[in-house]
Amino acid sequence: MSFPKKGKSFPKTGKSFPKRGGDGGSDFSLDDHAFAMKIASALTSELKDRNSRAKLVAGWTGANERPVKHWISGRYAPCGRHLVVLAQHSDQVLNAILLMADRHDRFLGGNVKDLRQKVLELMAIIGE
Repeated sequence: MSFPKKGKSFPKTGKSFPKRGGDGGSDFSLDDHAFAMKIASALTSELKDRNSRAKLVAGWTGANERPVKHWISGRYAPCGRHLVVLAQHSDQVLNAILLMADRHDRFLGGNVKDLRQKVLELMAIIGE
């Protein structure tokens, strides 16, 4: 096996894809850091009372603890499949995704808690 000689490879012209222009692309203005911070905020608020957050999230996703700690700190965001698993386990993460996608009609927010409280109040009234 022979290695190519210097100068025979493709030139490296850039490290990132160009930004979308006014060609009908998305008007999504959230950068990578802001996205990571929103997911970190959702994870932190969901798991604020837990001692071993990283272990719990790693158990949910199957990811190693080191990247999970980066997700929780907001340094990096999870990849797509890990994000889906997080949304399955965390209402806060799902709500953050829906808000970033501007899907307020699907927002769960306090709805689940409000409904649970109303059901308990109705059960107390019926039980009296």
